[in-house]
Amino acid sequence: MSQPDARRELGAFLRSRRARITPADAGLPRTGRRRTPGLRREELALLAGISATWYTYLEQGRDVRPSDQVLGALARALRLSDPERDHLFRLANGERTPQEPAPGQAAAVPLLLQPNPAYLTGPRYDVLGWNPAAAELFPGIDAAPNLARWVFTSPFARDVLTDWELVARGLLARLRAAAGRHPGDPLFAALVRELRAASPEADAWWPRYDIQAAQAGTKRVRHPRLGPLTLAHSAFHPAGQPEHTLVVYALP
Repeated sequence: MSQPDARRELGAFLRSRRARITPADAGLPRTGRRRTPGLRREELALLAGISATWYTYLEQGRDVRPSDQVLGALARALRLSDPERDHLFRLANGERTPQEPAPGQAAAVPLLLQPNPAYLTGPRYDVLGWNPAAAELFPGIDAAPNLARWVFTSPFARDVLTDWELVARGLLARLRAAAGRHPGDPLFAALVRELRAASPEADAWWPRYDIQAAQAGTKRVRHPRLGPLTLAHSAFHPAGQPEHTLVVYALP
């Protein structure tokens, strides 16, 4: 892992979260006009109980080592969600989950789940395995097997995904969280550049630094053969492969 890359990523994350907290949110009085939205650095440092100078060094990406207690205080002051808090600790502590290829058995699992749409993704949302039902529900996913690329660039995505913006924002937030586990990874960087160049939405949303964890739920789709549906979906991690995700949709 490149430590300078991780420190820069940490600084960018802290700045993005600080910009979202207003003085009113934090119970602070408003004091004159502000050039930028959100809390000032010294205000956040006060809320977290740390030195403003030390916090500035942290946000600037300097080589300072925050303790878990300091990170916890920052997470509380910034009102981070659980996935965002985990992301903060990973960036600050330099944790990285090794990228491992999916075992052949896991890549074949979606075929066993036919006729329910199922696919297996890797850490960068490359689609490593899928079944015919998934290829039917998501036309073209087998030709350009990367879920993020399909959502943001496929001509089919906005037709299939009834709530395209909601789905796309969530996917980009999960990709952002995954990229944070691999700071400096050129493959992540290349994918992000591609998405931002191809999609005005991805380019506008990426700097917001939204973070989201994978979760089960429902998704409204327009099935090419069955028409409008609301499908429940679940996500699982194969044993020993925490960065590979098996997603299964339940057909009615």
